[in-house]
Amino acid sequence: MRLEAVGKRYGLRQPWVVRNVSQEVTAGRLIRLEGPNGSGKSTLLRIMAGALIPSTGRVTGRPRAGYVPERFPGGLAFSAREYLQHMGRIHGLSGRGLPVTVAEWLERLGATDYAAAPVRTLSKGMCQKVAIAQALLAKPRLLVLDEAWTGLDQAARGTLDAAVAERLGDGGTVVFVDHDPARLADRVGERWILAGRTVQVAAGRAETGVPREAEAATDADAAGHGGGTALMAVVIELAGLEARSLPQLSLMDGVLAIWPHPVADEEPERRHELVRLTVAATGSDAILRRLLGWDGVHVAGVRPAEQPEGGQ
Repeated sequence: MRLEAVGKRYGLRQPWVVRNVSQEVTAGRLIRLEGPNGSGKSTLLRIMAGALIPSTGRVTGRPRAGYVPERFPGGLAFSAREYLQHMGRIHGLSGRGLPVTVAEWLERLGATDYAAAPVRTLSKGMCQKVAIAQALLAKPRLLVLDEAWTGLDQAARGTLDAAVAERLGDGGTVVFVDHDPARLADRVGERWILAGRTVQVAAGRAETGVPREAEAATDADAAGHGGGTALMAVVIELAGLEARSLPQLSLMDGVLAIWPHPVADEEPERRHELVRLTVAATGSDAILRRLLGWDGVHVAGVRPAEQPEGGQ
């Protein structure tokens, strides 16, 4: 599949969400799409999946696609089973094999007990399982996942990881966005980084969650190969952090600076849209692992800091 000068804006006089994206989508490749909130990741994924028509440019050679959106329309009157059978027919499945395939995916995702329940009555996590099942029914050659792991229990996350491996093993392509920098890190073949409304391509992410190019800079300096500056600090961007948790961050080993600073009279239940931590590069992995275990907190980004900050 190829994206040729693809751009999208929602109205003639509206700003461009993505623009002039030209990329080859290689079969059998796992592609991680990265970028800050509002950078156009969901828009680009919808275009790739065929759920949205670009304003300019074109997509050629798109194979059979399965798509899990960031927000699943949970108000449907169908039961989970009826919805999946309906989507299966749209994907070209029919006959006796369709209900068998639907039952298989409901079982694999731990949703069999809710198959007869109307989708509108299901929890967010169960709706997410239905969304994943519909995307995988027809063994798509292109699987597009927009925060698909969010809201899943541990077993279902493992099932989705296995499904990604199956699609890749069958020669398919998987493109995904996820807030966890360690998600499928050992399998990522390319990172597409949305910057300035277009895409930059980098090598796959290292398992540590620190950008591979930052690790390379550190290695080169340590080896005395000159030219660059050693990576001393990493900026971690967090969304959904409660104000009461800010003082806890300052007690973590390796935290150099926090923005915004803790405020004594701030409502403790308030959740910040974005908190930036500047941490020593050598301790960033351990800090990331701790933060990923905090309830309601999402890692919005990880990037090398130009220099350790004394505060923002």
